[in-house]
Amino acid sequence: MITIKKAEAEFIREPLLGPFGFKGKYVDELWQIAVRLQTQNNSAVGLGVQSILWSDSSIFAQNCPSGGNAIMFAMTNYAVKLATGYSFHTPEDLLDYLLPKVLDYGKIISGNPNMRTTFALNSLVPLDFAAWILYAKENDFTTFDDIIPDDCKLAMNFKNEKISRIPLITYNFNEKDIKNMMDQHDFFLKIKIGSDPDGDNDYRKMVEWDKQRICLIHNIAKNTSTPYTENGNIPYYLDANGRYPNKDLLLELLDYADQIGALERIVLLEEPFDELNEVDVHDLPVRVTADESAHCEKDVAKRIQMGYQAIALKPIAKTLSMSFRILKIAHQKNIPCFCADLTVNPLMLEWNKNFAARLQPLPQMKIGVIETNGHQNYQHWEAMESCHPYSSSKFTRIQDGVYHLDNDFYTSGGGIFENSSFYNNFFKIEKG
Repeated sequence: MITIKKAEAEFIREPLLGPFGFKGKYVDELWQIAVRLQTQNNSAVGLGVQSILWSDSSIFAQNCPSGGNAIMFAMTNYAVKLATGYSFHTPEDLLDYLLPKVLDYGKIISGNPNMRTTFALNSLVPLDFAAWILYAKENDFTTFDDIIPDDCKLAMNFKNEKISRIPLITYNFNEKDIKNMMDQHDFFLKIKIGSDPDGDNDYRKMVEWDKQRICLIHNIAKNTSTPYTENGNIPYYLDANGRYPNKDLLLELLDYADQIGALERIVLLEEPFDELNEVDVHDLPVRVTADESAHCEKDVAKRIQMGYQAIALKPIAKTLSMSFRILKIAHQKNIPCFCADLTVNPLMLEWNKNFAARLQPLPQMKIGVIETNGHQNYQHWEAMESCHPYSSSKFTRIQDGVYHLDNDFYTSGGGIFENSSFYNNFFKIEKG
């Protein structure tokens, strides 16, 4: 048993380079959270990034940006209090104890009885990571492979030597920005759709905006080839974040994509509908992917029954513990998975890379993939990179749109079990 003797949480605010648009809204900063857990013999610092708009757009709409962030951090701090003195065998046990209590607490302090489970999971990420680091230390584990649960080992038995970086094309990317991205040899394009161009929630304007967006990007990318896909084409990954109200509007967009020759390039279409709008998607001509709606194993099983054919895993947004459980169900159903981003910092990216590196490549892909867009969005990205204990290592660098993962990466875990003096310094001052 592992007993937490002391637990504490801190945060800093990281500004973005500009407004970051998705779900028809924009954010301009992200709170970076650190949680330290201590046992009798060991301590560990886990990191998190709060994304209020992604995790529950209703909480975002009901509060000012700082207010929404304050609610989530209060939930993290509440979890820290609950964890103090608690004993657990594995971090999954700890999550089972904390999640229902933290979600109920969040509903009370937000005044929103319908708070999404993902909001609570987002708040628990730094504590969960700290628990996994403690778990490794207490059991003398030194690699990510050591901590993979037995029922996930078969699903994570790959060791990709290369994984493609998936950058993000947000609403405010112009033609020059997209061309610059292509010039950097990024070849797997994640495209945010579902814009609210005039801020009036007019769905007709939304779908027309999305058509023009796909047309612009396709005209830039259609003549570029890549050696990393089966057909040599640049793949598109559309992310609607639940913005489409019905299948008819979505089919209109996909019909348009077909007319301009872009439909065959769309390898993933993520969360076209709000999770409460339970639309069967078996008949859609693209691989529909679950992200926000896949809170837990039960949700994943339901989405698969509805025709969803891929799952976006987010250890950095829904906890590593829950991601293992979601992967297990998806693997049993032969549903491909990949790791998506939450605009995380460089050290959190290594947790996602460890997970992504061990997954079978997506259909049509010859190598693994991982979404990462922090380098595109943070004002102080280079300074944040310096907080990474392996910041100068080869596996942290992109070459022609690809991370090269050598033996150093797999034996070191990318630095996830190492101390970062920057984040450890959050807790140097003992509070009375």
